[in-house]
Amino acid sequence: MTQSLPEGATDRRMTAVFGIFLLLLISAVVLLSLVPPISRDALVHHLNIPKLYLLHGKMVEFPSMSFSYFPMNLDLLYMISLWLGNDIAPKFIHFSFALLTAWLIYDYLKPRAGKNYALIGALFFLSTPIVIKLSITVYVDLGLIFFSTAALLLLFRWEESGFSLAFLTGSAVCCGLAMGTKYNGLIVCFLLTAFVPWIYSSHGIKFRHPSMKAIAYGALYLAVALMVFSPWMIRNWHWKGNPVYPLYDSVFNPPKTAAKTQEGVTRPKAAKGLFSYRSVVYEETEWQMLLLPVRIFFEGQDGSGQYFDGKLNPFLLLFTVLAFVGVGISHRRNREGSDPGPFDPERWLTGQKKMLLSFAILYFLFALFSTVLRIRYLSPMIPPLVILSVFGMKSGMVWFEGKLGRERRSIARIAGGAILIACLGLNVHYIWTQFNIVDPFDYLAGKVSRDEYITRYRPEYPVMQYANRHLSEDARILFIFMGKRGYYCDRPYLLDDEGRPSLMAKIVNRSDSPEEIASRLRESKITHLMLQSDIFNRWVTEDFTAEKGRLFMAFLRRQTTLLYSHHLFGLLAVTPPGKAAVE
Repeated sequence: MTQSLPEGATDRRMTAVFGIFLLLLISAVVLLSLVPPISRDALVHHLNIPKLYLLHGKMVEFPSMSFSYFPMNLDLLYMISLWLGNDIAPKFIHFSFALLTAWLIYDYLKPRAGKNYALIGALFFLSTPIVIKLSITVYVDLGLIFFSTAALLLLFRWEESGFSLAFLTGSAVCCGLAMGTKYNGLIVCFLLTAFVPWIYSSHGIKFRHPSMKAIAYGALYLAVALMVFSPWMIRNWHWKGNPVYPLYDSVFNPPKTAAKTQEGVTRPKAAKGLFSYRSVVYEETEWQMLLLPVRIFFEGQDGSGQYFDGKLNPFLLLFTVLAFVGVGISHRRNREGSDPGPFDPERWLTGQKKMLLSFAILYFLFALFSTVLRIRYLSPMIPPLVILSVFGMKSGMVWFEGKLGRERRSIARIAGGAILIACLGLNVHYIWTQFNIVDPFDYLAGKVSRDEYITRYRPEYPVMQYANRHLSEDARILFIFMGKRGYYCDRPYLLDDEGRPSLMAKIVNRSDSPEEIASRLRESKITHLMLQSDIFNRWVTEDFTAEKGRLFMAFLRRQTTLLYSHHLFGLLAVTPPGKAAVE
């Protein structure tokens, strides 16, 4: 008759299994990252602006690029890699913040739920589809996730330490770094600043003047966070008179006149708000929009604005519910526990679980009432949900084992293991699909060159390469419907779609002849146009009057020369003065 392994031996085996899964997961991310950058925001902003700063030798203003005014804590780290000539390493810099966040989750859960549950939390976070997607791209969201999670968990340490200023200021510094990484950190700052008086007041009966001290702690927290964030505010105030440009620019720089259309008629304001937007654009019903808090966990799809441009795991929602149902986790029963400190640990845990849930819900509500709802914009709420999910897993397991009894505990463990496999299996399937999409092996094996790989995903790349090789350094290109992706263009360029109306539209509508259009472009020091033809043709047809549309097309025929084209992208030279292009 075989004997079952002792409980300690089983736990050690499970620890080894989870450790192996973590190593395999990290290896998969590394393989998926060892290809040239092709993600949109990397080519628009996160690599492009650092590259331009390096070319200029300093931080300079780019008025035609509103995104260049965003805070850039992580982008400055990417600049070091670009200076060393490597644009793949920034992916690993970004991924390192996912690993650091996984460590925060593990460190928080280990004394409260046990080592194996802590490992599950780290594994669950790192394998969540949106985290995988971010880990293999040059974005900044993982930095925001790390700093916001560190700030929140340091507030818990502040409470547990008896309100030590070291933990409060440490949390505030992390909050300021979150704001300096991405403007979504402003939401984090608002929420955590409100949490500070809440946490203190929950123990305020033990102190004199608790209300005044709670407010003072909140004010101190906000002051430290803003001080850390202040370099970016000072820069934008100096350049634009708005410390958080382009956010709230109508508040800091109110318009003097009503917005005009191209024909001089005041354009009515479009309906704002998420619900109006989704009703008009996606034709969603009221009940579909009411179910958005649930749908984001089940319906996410990469690349689909309607389906939140990203994927979560539905078990994040299901396990979070379990964290507040059934048997609670007793800190005292945990043999791997730590010093309980001056307050009751069970009370800490209950309060912290409520704050984790409150943070996730409130953060979601802020995003819910914006125009665009994307999983990436919700990312700071993922670590709190992962932590709550682990508590839910353990609560469910404790309850199930209690129902079955000690002699049938193995059945409960088998059932729990099956549920965990199903949960992580969804994440593994997503990782597998990423290998099909990214297709790193041909590139790593040398079967596909760097240029061929980039062209496969970015068909404008050959046109930019042509411009880099054949245009003089004093050429200046106007990008028209190029998606703002300028990283691979080494010649100076302007973005035409930053203003409303655009520069090109203003020039066409103010001109009476093709020659005048060409002259106005030269006055703006524009020597070439780079455009995406299908969107450009629709724009000319739909946004211009028939007369101006004909004028625009006549300009293209008579005052420009097509130098190179690939797929739907083309490079045109504006004809020098006194010459005409061949029709």
